Amino acid sequence: MARLAERHPDNVDGRWYVDRRCIDCDASRQHAPGLIAALADGQSVVARQPGSPEEEQALWRAALACPTRSIGTTDRAPAPPGVFPWSPADGAWLLGHNDRRSFGAHSWLVAVPGGNVMVDGPHWDGELVAAMEELGGVADVLLTHRDDVADALRYAEHFGARTWIHTADRDAAPGATVLPTERDPVELRPGVVAFPVPGHTRGSVIYLLDGRFAATGDSLAWSWRRGDLTAFRDACWYSWDEQRRSLGRLAASEHRPAWILPGHGMWHGAPPEELHDRLVALVARM
Repeated sequence: MARLAERHPDNVDGRWYVDRRCIDCDASRQHAPGLIAALADGQSVVARQPGSPEEEQALWRAALACPTRSIGTTDRAPAPPGVFPWSPADGAWLLGHNDRRSFGAHSWLVAVPGGNVMVDGPHWDGELVAAMEELGGVADVLLTHRDDVADALRYAEHFGARTWIHTADRDAAPGATVLPTERDPVELRPGVVAFPVPGHTRGSVIYLLDGRFAATGDSLAWSWRRGDLTAFRDACWYSWDEQRRSLGRLAASEHRPAWILPGHGMWHGAPPEELHDRLVALVARM
């Protein structure tokens, strides 16, 4: 819950505010751009109070995505029901409840024939579990890399789901099933392809889901500021050259997703060939 005593003085006057515990993960700004903005030091503040029910709901999503729970209202109002899961695309749901252990990374539930998959792990939340059960539960938990596990294994145990991780990052998820490949793409089941992309970490993986979605972890995202695909050179822990080569292999492959579902950064949908052309151009810039 946000701490009114720690309300940042640069919040605009009004009911909503951000406290000083912000860690500059950008999650809240992605849910409520224009309503929440960053100061020069990365601290988020409320730049404009909501002016419609849709903007009010966007701020609730920002509040429940904030990993430090730094966003709230002066009247300490409880969150309304049904904030998360939230679907920006048919068949894909953001789970919110981003975890500080993952530096506020997003996690996803995606409908795939044969059973839903959860990509990376949110913070454990009972109401979220109940909502996921209503959506059909989880058959597989897909970990994109070691950084964004959070409570994924707890969710996997609850749903009786298999958990997958690349062998190079396996120590981050004891008991998870290791991908049967180190570098080559592999179909884990119909509609679920694991595409290893070493770079951000040695064991980073992009999961290609139902032929429509690319769950990209921290390897690839949409920048709403630039209006284009981006990768995070300043947060590349293994090898930038390897990441460039990995994304080049993805661009050269047969896969043409219509949606990017990242861990960090913004989600985005576009015609598959447009996204492919942007990926080719990104690799050239890298």
